[in-house]
Amino acid sequence: MALVHIPGSKSITARALFLAAAADGVTTLQRPLRSDDTEGFAEGLARLGYRVGRTPDSWQVDGRPQGPAVPEADVYCRDGATTARFLPALAAAGHGTYRFDASPQMRRRPLLPLTRALRDLGVDLRHEEAEGHHPLTVTAHGVEGGEVVLDAGQSSQYLTALLLLGPLTRTGLRITVTDLVSVPYVEITLAMMRSFGVEVGREGSTYVVPPGGYRATTYAIEPDASTSSYFFAAAALTGGEVTVAGLGEGALQGDLGFVEVLRRMGAQVEIGADRTTVRGTGQLHGITVTMRDISDTMPTLAAIAPFASGPVRIEDVANTRVKECDRLDACAENLRRLGVDVATGEDWIEIRPGVPSGAEIKTYGDHRIVMSFAVTGLRTPGISFDDPGCVRKTFPGFHEAFARLKGEIVG
Repeated sequence: MALVHIPGSKSITARALFLAAAADGVTTLQRPLRSDDTEGFAEGLARLGYRVGRTPDSWQVDGRPQGPAVPEADVYCRDGATTARFLPALAAAGHGTYRFDASPQMRRRPLLPLTRALRDLGVDLRHEEAEGHHPLTVTAHGVEGGEVVLDAGQSSQYLTALLLLGPLTRTGLRITVTDLVSVPYVEITLAMMRSFGVEVGREGSTYVVPPGGYRATTYAIEPDASTSSYFFAAAALTGGEVTVAGLGEGALQGDLGFVEVLRRMGAQVEIGADRTTVRGTGQLHGITVTMRDISDTMPTLAAIAPFASGPVRIEDVANTRVKECDRLDACAENLRRLGVDVATGEDWIEIRPGVPSGAEIKTYGDHRIVMSFAVTGLRTPGISFDDPGCVRKTFPGFHEAFARLKGEIVG
């Protein structure tokens, strides 16, 4: 059995940094993820005047319920979608002029539903080039609050940004959602807000966020479930056994649900109090599965799909087309490079059984494409990547950790 220690969750670390910055007092974050995305978020907070102290295993953040400590700032969000979407909302609660820009990859990703909602709430926000994309400038005067309608069908992060902002407004928020993808990520947000002293109410499709701010706390970051999917898939593919420590019953992240997909395909799964184990059985069955709520694990499933005994069809994943790259097309293109028969539609991909042959994977600078096809490489010699280093976004030590795993379960 391979016991794997996965770095902290990117999604939880980003939310915790926002909550810590907004809370009244000093918050300690235990075992946060240290990667390009989260370091970029912490750097953005520092640019806005928040103090972020770091030790090897924890970060301490001095909260400022009144908003950024500086009247002007220029924040570079790197490739981080959480940084690029959450920090403008945080800045809006303060008083000053704050400019946000991002990498070319992040500039391409959509932002308009969120910025339109912020404008509806009275935030003075201007897109400098393409409407609905970075760069943007927020001229902040605090946020009164009120009612707003939001389409979160492209990304649940739009809703999370508004939920996190709500307690910092003067009168609270009522957010009516017309469409919502990746619901488990919203549940993460609500649970974490509760840990920082805020209870969000619901009235049908409307979220009711009270004013009053957050209280500082000590918060432990659980391992990243999306990253764990590559290690669980490795066990299912090779007939090995992998246990991820620290991720079990009561985990906040919906992406742990990926192990249930592996169970349906024939793997054995045990979810304990503080760990999850997947054992491969030597066979993978074809499957049709809706992955709207766990779409970050779609490439993981696509990468092992050729080894199933029947077709694997993944449905309701249109939102993966507006991630770091168009992941539906990227998976299809790379599977075809490996000689696999693939068909795609607007929101689905179907992969037929085949015997992949080695080729260079075109990564599009997307960490999840690299990590997913690294799993394929456990059964297919000769796989390489045009940009293997892009894993630094969420797991800088991925290749070393995966090589150790390969040695333990494959030999």
